[in-house]
Amino acid sequence: MTENPFIAMFRDPARTAAYIDGPRRFTPGLEALHRMTAILLAERAGPQAHVLVLGAGGGLELAALAQAQPGWRFTGVDPAGPMLDLARQTMGADAARAELIEGTIEAAPAGPFDAATCLLTLHFLEREERTETLRRMRARMKPGAPLVVAHASFPQDEPARTRWLTRYAAFATSMGVDPAMAEQARAAVAATLPAIDPAGDEACLRDAGFGGIEQFYAAFTWRGWVACA
Repeated sequence: MTENPFIAMFRDPARTAAYIDGPRRFTPGLEALHRMTAILLAERAGPQAHVLVLGAGGGLELAALAQAQPGWRFTGVDPAGPMLDLARQTMGADAARAELIEGTIEAAPAGPFDAATCLLTLHFLEREERTETLRRMRARMKPGAPLVVAHASFPQDEPARTRWLTRYAAFATSMGVDPAMAEQARAAVAATLPAIDPAGDEACLRDAGFGGIEQFYAAFTWRGWVACA
């Protein structure tokens, strides 16, 4: 089976070294997204919660959640070992509160976890695999535990699809990304990212068994939802 090209990209040490500032430049309101994620999880998860973080590489959300909730501990899973190394660096002293596992959702412990997140990750998966990944996350969560997901999710009909991808590149350029690099990213997303529209993403959550689904975040090509296991 051919590995997803985006996942393979994150195994490249050179790309990993340059990663840490990338999400902020391509994702509007990233720091606010992390703050909102912590708030939404804390609505149902207690001060000593054990949180599953799928797509934990880089450690940006791990660091933000750890700072927001000093009593939480984490299990982070990511298929790219170099990205997990970066996560340890990003978390600093808080890395002692996290178990980081190389692999996909199948590598995650059975739990049950008090909460879970999957940020900037599910858009790499085709719809069927996306739903199955969510189903396996839910199986590792306590009944009623909160899940927060956020990823690329935008209209897939034309000309709307092209319009939103143009805005995606324009935002990156406005954040200081070289225009040629922003265009290269736009073209790569357009050609290979298996994004689906927001209604389809909500359907994936329902099909995986989650309830109480609410959209809380919308920023150009990005959407975020909170749901309950």
